[in-house]
Amino acid sequence: MDTAEIRRRFVAHFEKNTSIGGHTAVPSASLLLDDPNLLFVNAGMVPFKPFFLGQETPPYPRAASVQKCIRTPDIEDVGKTTRHGTFFEMCGNFSFGDYFKEGAIELAWDLVTKPLADGGWGLEESRLYPSVYADDAEALALWRKVTGLPEERILRLGKRENYWSMGVPGPGGPCSEILYDRGAAYGPDFDAASLGPDMPVPLEDRLLEIWNLVFMQDELSAVRSKEDFDIAGSLPAKNIDTGMGLERVAFLLQGRENMYEIDVMFPVIERAELLTGKKYGADRDDDVRFRVVADHVRSSLMLISDGVKPGNEGRGYVLRRLLRRAVRNLRLLGYQDPALPELMPISRDKMGETYTELVTDWDRISQVAFAEEDAFRKTLEAGTQIFDLAAGDVKAKIEDGGSPVLPGAQAFKLHDTYGFPIDLTLEMAAEAGLTVDEGGFRQLMAEQRERAKADAKAKKGQHADLSVYRGILDDNGPTEWLAYETLETESRPLALLKEGAGVSVLTDGEVGELVLDRTPFYAESGGQAADAGVIEFEGGKLEVLDVQRPVRGLVVHQVRVVDGELPADARLLHAKVDPEWRTGARQAHSGTHVVHAALREVLGPTALQSGSYNRPGYLRLDFGWLTALAPEQLKDIEQVANNALRADLPVGWQYMTLSEAKEWGALALFGETYDNTKVRVVEIGGPWSRELCGGTHVEHSSQIGTIVVTGESSVGSGNRRIEAFTGVEGFAYLARERDVVAELTGLLKTQPDDLVGRVGDLVERLKQTEKELDKLRMGQLLAAGGDLAAGAADIGGVKVVAHRVDGAAAGDVRTLALDVRGRLPGDTPGVVVVIGAAEGKVSVVAALNQAAQDRGLSANDMVRAVAPYVDGRGGGKADVAQGGGTDVTRIDEALAAVTAAVANA
Repeated sequence: MDTAEIRRRFVAHFEKNTSIGGHTAVPSASLLLDDPNLLFVNAGMVPFKPFFLGQETPPYPRAASVQKCIRTPDIEDVGKTTRHGTFFEMCGNFSFGDYFKEGAIELAWDLVTKPLADGGWGLEESRLYPSVYADDAEALALWRKVTGLPEERILRLGKRENYWSMGVPGPGGPCSEILYDRGAAYGPDFDAASLGPDMPVPLEDRLLEIWNLVFMQDELSAVRSKEDFDIAGSLPAKNIDTGMGLERVAFLLQGRENMYEIDVMFPVIERAELLTGKKYGADRDDDVRFRVVADHVRSSLMLISDGVKPGNEGRGYVLRRLLRRAVRNLRLLGYQDPALPELMPISRDKMGETYTELVTDWDRISQVAFAEEDAFRKTLEAGTQIFDLAAGDVKAKIEDGGSPVLPGAQAFKLHDTYGFPIDLTLEMAAEAGLTVDEGGFRQLMAEQRERAKADAKAKKGQHADLSVYRGILDDNGPTEWLAYETLETESRPLALLKEGAGVSVLTDGEVGELVLDRTPFYAESGGQAADAGVIEFEGGKLEVLDVQRPVRGLVVHQVRVVDGELPADARLLHAKVDPEWRTGARQAHSGTHVVHAALREVLGPTALQSGSYNRPGYLRLDFGWLTALAPEQLKDIEQVANNALRADLPVGWQYMTLSEAKEWGALALFGETYDNTKVRVVEIGGPWSRELCGGTHVEHSSQIGTIVVTGESSVGSGNRRIEAFTGVEGFAYLARERDVVAELTGLLKTQPDDLVGRVGDLVERLKQTEKELDKLRMGQLLAAGGDLAAGAADIGGVKVVAHRVDGAAAGDVRTLALDVRGRLPGDTPGVVVVIGAAEGKVSVVAALNQAAQDRGLSANDMVRAVAPYVDGRGGGKADVAQGGGTDVTRIDEALAAVTAAVANA
């Protein structure tokens, strides 16, 4: 049974159920949801968390879904076990205060055991073992009642295995699992009735968990760990949350050994076999690499589809790591050419049978993936050169009794600066007969992570502990947000905070956070900056510095007291948005939509926005594109945008479901998350610009005033950025440009139309002058060559020239060194070392004639003798070597070291 049929049968089973009631089939949410605690959706229940937490009222009593999921903590274990995969699909059924334990058990057992001809999966009952939480006697009795199994067939497990919580105070409850016995080939025989509270490790492969039923019945408090918490009482409404791993059921029903061999993944391995000439199943290490490739190609495909782009932090870093691990593992299997163009279309075709957007959006997805591979291939080339130099230094020190260990700092630099994976560094070090100071590397990585956490915590609205905001929301309900309707409200304060804790008063000059029952202020989101304005109260005034939504439904104002003292129990406040600020913000946000539409009109539909930021008078728009835009393309984009302003296109918005919006052709900003039940679609000129957006906008495009494109640049592999001014700021920018032109025409005594030609002539003349100066300088250097050769010191029969040249860069230093070497007698050993200093940098070149090399001297040795004095490094061949350094204060000592090195040779 192929994976698509397993998925279809699961949904149909719950949609058509008659005993308990039909379930609403809910489409998979994006892998990216607006949850500050999650990088990606990692479980099927995540999109339903607001219902379980009581933050929102569910629109249906029962639901079933097949949810896309990503789990990243186990990336290093991918391919090594049958249980670890990065991307997977979680089938689940959910009850929100409707049926409970008995219904969940009946539904799961029926689907698992029902014959294939009746729409089930037909698994043998003799191989199925339910498990219960050891203290859940009710579940034990229900399993016996529903299945007719004897008590000794039901495992009793402890909290670690069979009690579920989110790791924070809130709902929790015991679990039941359905385990499938894969047979004696996968583990020792066992007695289910005598198993202890935790699953023995040897049985984890034999007893494969395929379905977990969570009975959400308890209110947890003081959660100290997964197994250490207090139960405050029972939940007022008991819920069901189940999760069934689609890939696990697929490899059981398809008679495969593991998830990597199922119908939607193994074709990638088959293609990799053809590319590499190696066979899956022939070598254990190679098998792991094949499986990593299959998993990471599919996972990357799904992440890019949902809007993730490769980057150096957060979601982008996960994607970058997956793509690069896939490429690298195929290289280790022996394939050196670009891999993703060969493999990703295979995964697209298999997964696209269910997720059609993988096919329709393939141009964008492939552009992102292939650009990242191209960048990584360059990284491998550059990183390999840096590694070779570092390894050479270590080997040189071994000769002097040093340790054969590559320093952790060097491994970290390779990783952090060049994107070189640590496991690749480890492998290459082993090939070179070296080891790596992994402890030092891990320490530096840990320090970097701590810095990143501190930076994230310092960012506005990113408090590590959001419980204070959740408490305000639970006590008062969501903020009445009126930014679309008005610029002023009479509001009541609900909470006054400073540094994340409640305070009784804010005094003159203090900065704190204020929560109101209603507000006209736009909270930063969707790329639009927060509103500016003031909040007035009896006897004082606050300046609004920022507005954020730290938790869904709650608007928090960061304020500074500019007059008076604000008590927490103030009765009434008057919130006022700065109307000029809002006008500029509306112009910029609508301008962003116009530029996006113009971009797609000029470049084509694959030029999709990947991010944006706008504030009054300014916008920037990031979009997927591989190459820099030509000046003509930028002019065309600007022209199309301003034509749209002149056409005075109507701007409107309406609410609809997400699926309706997509059918209508509305564009969703990748990386943003949207409500599945209601979204806001903003139109400019009807279908010309139709996007999902929660920002504030003008009523007609002409109100934007003007759009002035000021630049285009790269912001990462396969990603470009356009910047522009709008409204008054746009006119001001043009006025400044006019003033510059006027000043230049006055200085050059020419007309504006002739200005470019006159400046071009001046630049060309300057270049010619610089070339002439270079020739003069080089002539002076070479003229000194004869004198330097004639004055060479005799050190033990070796002619030695050790010379310093101030103001000379690396090229000049090399030219002089080679010139002096050529002037020394060919039959006498000659050593020339020239050190230049320019702009705080040191350049070293050593040049030896053949007679010196025959005597056992080496240019490499000369550079190595100099390097410690100038805080540098370098290398080369026996006849010519060069290096660089940063300490210009010890050049004379370095030159003396050359003489000593020759004397001691």
